[in-house]
Amino acid sequence: MKKLLCTFALLWTCMTFSQGKPFKISGTLISEVDQSPLESATVYLETLKDSTLVTYTISDKNGAFVLDNRTYEDSLNLIISYIGFETYTRILKIGKDPLNLKIIPLKTANVLDEVVVRSRAPITIKKDTLEFNVASFKTKKDANVEDLLKELPGVEVDEDGAIKVNGKEVNQILVNGKPFFGNDPTITTRNLTKELIEKVQITDTKSKAEAFSGEKGDNQNKTINLTIKEENNKGVFGRLAAGAGTDNRFEYAGMVNMFDNEQRLSVLSGGNNINSSGFSFGEIRRMFGGARSMSVSSGGSFTIDGRSFGGGQGITTSNTAGVNYADELGKDNDLSADYFFSGSNSKNATVTERENFLPDSRYYTSSTSNSVNDTDSHRANMAFDIKIDSTLMVNVRPSFNFSKSTNTYEKQEASRGEDGVLTNQSESASFVETFGKNFGNNLNLTKRFGADGAFVRVNMNANVNATNSDDYLDSETNIFGDDPNDIVRRQFTDGERSSNRLNMGVTYRLPLEAKKWFLDFKYGFSTDKRKDRRSTFDFDEMSQSYDNFNTELSTDFINKNQTQSPNLRLVYNSDKMTFRLGSGYTYRTMENADRLRPELSLKESFNFLDLDANMNYRFSPKSSFNFRYDYQNDAPEISQLQPFEDVSDPLNTIIGNPNLKPSTRHSLNFGYNSFDFQKRTGFYMYANANLTEDRVVSMTTVDDNLVRNTTYTNVDGNYSMFMGSNFSKDFKIDSLQTIKFRVGLSGNLSQQVNFNNDVKYAATSTRLNPNLEVTYRWKSLFEIRPNYRLSFTKTRYDLDDLDNRNFMSHNLGIRTATFFPKNLEWRNDINYMYNPNVAQGFQKSAWFWNATLAYSVMKDNGTVTLKVYDLLNQNTNARRTTTENYIQDSQSTVLEQYFMLSFSWKFNSLGPKGESGRDEVFYFD
Repeated sequence: MKKLLCTFALLWTCMTFSQGKPFKISGTLISEVDQSPLESATVYLETLKDSTLVTYTISDKNGAFVLDNRTYEDSLNLIISYIGFETYTRILKIGKDPLNLKIIPLKTANVLDEVVVRSRAPITIKKDTLEFNVASFKTKKDANVEDLLKELPGVEVDEDGAIKVNGKEVNQILVNGKPFFGNDPTITTRNLTKELIEKVQITDTKSKAEAFSGEKGDNQNKTINLTIKEENNKGVFGRLAAGAGTDNRFEYAGMVNMFDNEQRLSVLSGGNNINSSGFSFGEIRRMFGGARSMSVSSGGSFTIDGRSFGGGQGITTSNTAGVNYADELGKDNDLSADYFFSGSNSKNATVTERENFLPDSRYYTSSTSNSVNDTDSHRANMAFDIKIDSTLMVNVRPSFNFSKSTNTYEKQEASRGEDGVLTNQSESASFVETFGKNFGNNLNLTKRFGADGAFVRVNMNANVNATNSDDYLDSETNIFGDDPNDIVRRQFTDGERSSNRLNMGVTYRLPLEAKKWFLDFKYGFSTDKRKDRRSTFDFDEMSQSYDNFNTELSTDFINKNQTQSPNLRLVYNSDKMTFRLGSGYTYRTMENADRLRPELSLKESFNFLDLDANMNYRFSPKSSFNFRYDYQNDAPEISQLQPFEDVSDPLNTIIGNPNLKPSTRHSLNFGYNSFDFQKRTGFYMYANANLTEDRVVSMTTVDDNLVRNTTYTNVDGNYSMFMGSNFSKDFKIDSLQTIKFRVGLSGNLSQQVNFNNDVKYAATSTRLNPNLEVTYRWKSLFEIRPNYRLSFTKTRYDLDDLDNRNFMSHNLGIRTATFFPKNLEWRNDINYMYNPNVAQGFQKSAWFWNATLAYSVMKDNGTVTLKVYDLLNQNTNARRTTTENYIQDSQSTVLEQYFMLSFSWKFNSLGPKGESGRDEVFYFD
């Protein structure tokens, strides 16, 4: 392995010797009419022979720009593009000396009529929208949208498909302004190919209702809109794939899309038994279910565990199918709908050893368990956006879910004292069948008044949920010691849970200054009624049936939770800044009726103040700062308040505390992000702090037989502070070679107040996580991406009997991709993990290597792929977890090494003769 890493490093070094000649071109852009500087104009260079993009930049607030790079060309074409102005072009001779073009005046374009302007500008900035020209960003052949996004400046995509833009989460992806298969972005990014897309537009997230009323979006989250090329918006395209491997491993996936301008129909299906979510079309880099990973929890835990679809443990066989439809019902009336079916079978076996800490002693628990879970679920969603007229819009979002699951579970557990003497043991087996139904509907009605920004909005969100379960249990618990006891249960439980929730709100916006200062008057009402009935029957040996009603283990609750919240908020909007300051008061009533034990029924009222402030300031289109403060109150859960004694677990009795108080929380959040297009540098940082008073925590007492009794109480002194930053820079060695450098640092400080066997204590944890990643690419030939993560954790306790803990872990990863000879693609993903803190008998280090070879056939429409999962066969899923109360070592079922051969085929009738168009078209008003 060391020789392999040295070979990669040597190859990387040798490839950097070839460099083109350097150049530096600068200038300043102004308006020819009024001589004012032009900020955010796109300035770029192309080759003369084939219009290949060499480099680009964005002018600053003074109109200045600098193009600093390398090239093999003697002459390049300079192009300057700015909305509302004529495109400027000029051929430049490239020499060694810097070239200052001085002042460049741009002429105003004729925009009296809507025109189509053909442009190849890589980036266009339109107020709050950042727009990327897809053709300007080179990727491997057959790239999908996720591959494309990774090439865009300021955009990051992790291995799970989560996307960030300058450190801000992308929580919505649209295709031509409409949803595509619900809220899962990976279905869009991993299944639509780059060649279909014309533009990638990035904006602050806002709903259709917010866009209609003219409100500013959510500046903490981003939306990506993918626009399909006009010539590609009619036809059929898709992809089919299937594979089989050793150890009976298999996978299949298929997707068919039919586009007819605004009408869109997509059908997909997938399945596998390799712990994948089902839509990967055979690429090993999409299917790291079961890959080993390391983490350190806030309590100071270290983990080597298996990542997999279905919860990180076990092996899951999944099957999924879905259909999505979108259309326009007349002008400005949008319809979208989708349906999903998913079925899964998960099997897992776990062995656990735990050392538990008490203030003056410790005890040991060992357990083994086996589980099999089968789940089928159906989900349907619809969305109607109806524009009644220019001032009135209605948004309707109905949804329906149905699920059925069965779970078979067996567990054996034993506890021993410090002397090794067996104190208690238990054995249980259960079979649970569950049916669930859910219906929800969200309705928004927005009415605008005048042109100053006034509007009134009425919203309603209704949700009806019902769950029925049949639970069969056989268990035996043996408690030894001075007061021995044997608890044998053979029971059937008929369970029924339901909830009816209704949230309603009214917002009226009063303009104080047209389109700038506003006063929002808000009123919210919510009611939630829940029923929880569990009727438990003991087995009658005489009748050989479950006849004897067990009152102690049965429940029949009706919970009601009702709130009313008037709120007043001051809002300021401008091109540079958005500011919001609000205050409200919440009246909450919580009621629990115990129909089996009427004397335990209770009713509580909580009234509290809410405060919030939010500010976002844009220094320029390339950088911004945001701040947020919240003061909130959280009422205890009804299960924490009700004085019902829950004895369903013989080794842990739980009883609520009706004297609990609401907890109050102060939250502060800061963020700054910037991307300099001239220097190819990106930077973002964020910080938050939370202080919680009267936090509700569990308080457990352990008796001499190691039987636990748990209740709840309020504590003060809980706080947490977190800060993170990331810096990235792109270097273009020449027209063929690029290097991307990224370094990050995050850390946190927290204090948690809890109880250990009735003794109050505080645990203070400090964590520091530096990371580094470098990506080297040689166009169309080779890519290597080494990364390194280090984690330090210190946890201190104010109890002398609890030992302070220090942890350190290392994670080294190397990803490579080779794209030669022609039609062949070879990818590797190698991870090395090391932790010196694990217990004897557990691995301190491990290598994990996945690889794939893909060969294109049928004029690149077909791909034959050989995948190898866990090439070194080291995936054992050994796990160590440490907290202030215990250290636990466990091992469970894990996906092991397999080889798989698969084939995928794509088809496409979009565009002229089924081919994608090449000209980039922008529409300007």
